[in-house]
Amino acid sequence: MENVHGPCRLPYDLLENDKRIDSGYLLSTKDLYSLEYIPSLIKSGVTCLKIEGRMKSPEYVATVTRIYRKYIDLALSGSPYVIEKKDKQELLQVFNRGMSSCGHLDNTPNQHLVFKDKPNHMGLFLGTVQKYNKNKGYITLKLKETINIGDKISFEKESGSYTISELMENNKNIKETKIGQAVTIGRIKGNINLGNKIYKISSKELLNHAKKSYRKENKKVPLNCIVTVKKSHPITIQITAPNHLLAYQNLDISCQLPDIPEEAINKPLDKETIIRQISKTNSTPYVFKTIKIDLDANLYLPKISILNELRRLGLENVQSYALSKIHRTLLGEKIELTDLKKEETLEDMRTFAQNKVDFSGRKCPKISLLLNMLNTKFDYTKLKNIDDIYIPLNFFADNKYKAILKLLNKKFNTFIYLPTILKGNYKNFFYSIVRNTVKNYDIKGFVVSNIGNIELLNKLFTDLNKHFKIIANYTFNVINSYSVLELKKLDISRFILSPESDQIILSNLCNYHYLQKELIVYGKVPLLNMNYCLLR
Repeated sequence: MENVHGPCRLPYDLLENDKRIDSGYLLSTKDLYSLEYIPSLIKSGVTCLKIEGRMKSPEYVATVTRIYRKYIDLALSGSPYVIEKKDKQELLQVFNRGMSSCGHLDNTPNQHLVFKDKPNHMGLFLGTVQKYNKNKGYITLKLKETINIGDKISFEKESGSYTISELMENNKNIKETKIGQAVTIGRIKGNINLGNKIYKISSKELLNHAKKSYRKENKKVPLNCIVTVKKSHPITIQITAPNHLLAYQNLDISCQLPDIPEEAINKPLDKETIIRQISKTNSTPYVFKTIKIDLDANLYLPKISILNELRRLGLENVQSYALSKIHRTLLGEKIELTDLKKEETLEDMRTFAQNKVDFSGRKCPKISLLLNMLNTKFDYTKLKNIDDIYIPLNFFADNKYKAILKLLNKKFNTFIYLPTILKGNYKNFFYSIVRNTVKNYDIKGFVVSNIGNIELLNKLFTDLNKHFKIIANYTFNVINSYSVLELKKLDISRFILSPESDQIILSNLCNYHYLQKELIVYGKVPLLNMNYCLLR
């Protein structure tokens, strides 16, 4: 989570029996580094990698995209998969918090996931202050990384940063450096002492390289066109697409302008001039692969800009065509999914919804209660007007709650509330608890927090959905009708709306009664689920 106001950006105290045993940015994870895992990720069936770009700069996104694209292509090429040190250093340079981590991609527990000392970018370690002339602002150090004029550095006891504007070796100005070189950086004044650590937090060269990559359009969609210039007829352009991209399939667009070519008095219009003007697609995502000209002899156009206007109009129509092919609408659009029946479409969902009473108009809405805590001193016979009750799995493993569980199970439809995170070495324990619980209690179903929960239950029970109702927890983050249909394919009976959803998302989801849904109206929702032990 990279939200500057989010939980990972805040310092915490870790208490045990009211005694502080640790402090710092205890939820601030190191950046995920996964270049080494790309071949195995691809082999496992992963088809898309998501780059975490919230609160990050365009240069960060450009650099990460470029490098990961390079190694995805390398993994797919069949060539030896070797990661260059330079690429890893550039990833660390553009942003890193506590260097990097493999996250949870390894089979062994990651005891180095969190970096508690700092919540933001720390850069690369550059060296330590060996000499410092406070009057002149001169700092001397031995370089662990190269630096250049325009790079930015920071000091461990300083909150800000400095842009390098003066760089010297033996009192002579230099522009470039190398690792191991002793250099002096000028015009640096602040809370600086001998031995302070220095970090290179940005590279001017790397940032400039990134900016160049996104300031121009690199990917072009190839098109073919025929430009027709005939006597006494408006000029026209017909555009087709010689590619297999879904958005451009069956593209065949014709556009014309009202301008009529005139007979030439001096210099008639030639094919080369037309091709030159139509080819000017630099500011667009398109390129004309072939341009054919159908031109009558001895004609000219009053203004050459007419050809530019014809090209612009044609490409605008091409773009509109592509957008119409990929644009998703919530109503009236049929989804082509091989596992869905004909009636299972958004149009039918809308029709079904129109025939149902709105939730707000129901006299007796059903109520589900999640008991995150059980109190052996509380009289649970007082609970009334509840339909379903959700009880976390761990309570069924503790005999001291047995009487309470029997009481609740007798009064209400009981569902086992599965944990968001289940470590691999607890699977056998999980199977044992669930098996015994289903044997000893009348369990109506399960509240699952992720797809992994469903897979575990399917391994434990034959025909799972014939015997139990499966409820998708809010952690599935359902945000649109496409997500609902995916849940339907997993035989989910209902889902809990995410508390992170805004009013528009909630309204859209409530318009579809294709699956039952629940809304959290009271209680404390966990701010962050983390597969990491803070005591390690």
